[in-house]
Amino acid sequence: MRRPLDLRHVISPSLRDLIELANTHDFDRVNEQVRDLHGCTNPVSLYGWTVTTDQTTKEVVRSYRSEDEPSGRLLTTCGNRRSSRCPACSRVYAADTYHLIKAGLSGGKNVAETVRDHPRAFVTLTAPSFGPVHNRKTDSTGKARSCGCGAQHPEGDPALGTPLDPATYDYTGAVLWNAHAGQLWARFTTYLRRALAEHLGMTQKALTAALRVSFAKVAEYQKRGLVHFHAVIRFDGPDGHTTPPPPWATFAALRAAVGLAVERARLIVASDAIGERVIAWGGRYKVDPITALGDGELTDARVAEYTDAKVAGYVAKYATKNAEGAGTVDRTLLCRPCAGRGYVRGPDGFHDRCADCDGTGQAEPIKALPIQQHVRQMIRTAWDLGHLPEFAELKLWKWAHMLGFRGHFSTKSRAYSTTLGALRDVRRAWRLAQAEAARARAGLPATDENTTLVTASSWTYLSSGYRPGEELLAAQVRHDIAHTARLKHEGLVPA
Repeated sequence: MRRPLDLRHVISPSLRDLIELANTHDFDRVNEQVRDLHGCTNPVSLYGWTVTTDQTTKEVVRSYRSEDEPSGRLLTTCGNRRSSRCPACSRVYAADTYHLIKAGLSGGKNVAETVRDHPRAFVTLTAPSFGPVHNRKTDSTGKARSCGCGAQHPEGDPALGTPLDPATYDYTGAVLWNAHAGQLWARFTTYLRRALAEHLGMTQKALTAALRVSFAKVAEYQKRGLVHFHAVIRFDGPDGHTTPPPPWATFAALRAAVGLAVERARLIVASDAIGERVIAWGGRYKVDPITALGDGELTDARVAEYTDAKVAGYVAKYATKNAEGAGTVDRTLLCRPCAGRGYVRGPDGFHDRCADCDGTGQAEPIKALPIQQHVRQMIRTAWDLGHLPEFAELKLWKWAHMLGFRGHFSTKSRAYSTTLGALRDVRRAWRLAQAEAARARAGLPATDENTTLVTASSWTYLSSGYRPGEELLAAQVRHDIAHTARLKHEGLVPA
């Protein structure tokens, strides 16, 4: 019987845990599990089993139990799309998003390659002004001009995007705009079809029978803390990407319809506390054509840069961002024990002040957050509005750290292209193929393609994160990944 290790002389908890892992019955497997996570920062620990059997012979083809692992659990990636939370998983999400957007522009992934000949536009929609802010202005020649404050702000100046006069800035309007931006986008897509029918001089029924409008969009935060949307909009025939749109469905018609929809799409928000507000798009929007790579027909360098690959890259980059670009925090401010209410129900049924947040409902006091005053005021405004009865359904206290925005960061129409789920299925099928290849190399019989397999499993969530010793192994994995990427960038190893 092995004597327990005496590690009292090892001061570092991480090193002590690593030594314990190294003395398990299979340290190579511990290392393999961590490496298979490819640098995930917050993996999920699961306990359970899975068994795959041949339905005809009842023979067990594959089986797995987490209790057979050296650590007694299975580690799997967190899958978080936000680069601020998990750079490794966000890279996978960005890659999937890139292929999803690219397939809708160039074909592939079960999308017809003829879509590259359909009218496509890269559209940017912005929020209106809620007060003048510090900015970097340029004239028509690109020469820098002075800001409204009289200064010329350098790139990266923390003052950029903050109000010139915070006392008169419409924080209520800004937060409510963020809160309704998702609904405004949905209204825009409806008005886009109506505007297109009006521009072409036909009924909406006739338009629907001859044309389908497909899109994919992603949200991005501006420095002033307001979201704006980047969208790929494409014209298809009535059966989707497999059919060409009619000749009269041109980019010029798309651009005109976007302009009309931007002008007409609006929402009305009424409240006794703040009166009536109109939620509408800002007057600054862009509609640029997307050209297939290598067209080379456009002479305007600014427009010509919007190729299939570059647009897909832009959208993929935005899809992994959150509100951190506006200087806010990437975590909810809700006190979990009281769910932001500030009180908990005691044994006697009465409301007792929550001891964790001292009745504020905030996991962290807003006044103590390490953020700029402009962002702090938007968070405070969202928190206060969320507790008004007329805005209760918006749950603004839950989304205060997002400055009120509560919509999906990326969405697409059903017929735009493939789905993220389908891309994950392809990756899963590739792993199964690799497993079959490993079986063949080990001399085991291959699974018959005509065999019907049945999988049963049971899994329980245990925790999130690494053990201290595993974190050291993960840090080495992240270092190796970064080092390899640097060598590829410098051309020292094949890409």
